[in-house]
Amino acid sequence: MTPHLSKTGAELLFELISQRYERGSILITSNLPFDEWTETFGTERLTGALLDQLTHHVSILEMNGDSYRLAQSKARQKT
Repeated sequence: MTPHLSKTGAELLFELISQRYERGSILITSNLPFDEWTETFGTERLTGALLDQLTHHVSILEMNGDSYRLAQSKARQKT
């Protein structure tokens, strides 16, 4: 199940990103593809506006592979 932000939380995050837009760098990590972000942010309109700002002048690094934290957790459980 995808965690959902409250309407207020989503709006505050959007406001933060809007204030940082073209003023400084933002680093965001997610295990969800962009087309699933609406489930978290609640509305297509807010998600679209957020992604519009985040993907302008962007470098997207897609990393596929085993999770470092999961591997460490499994290693600790074995000992």
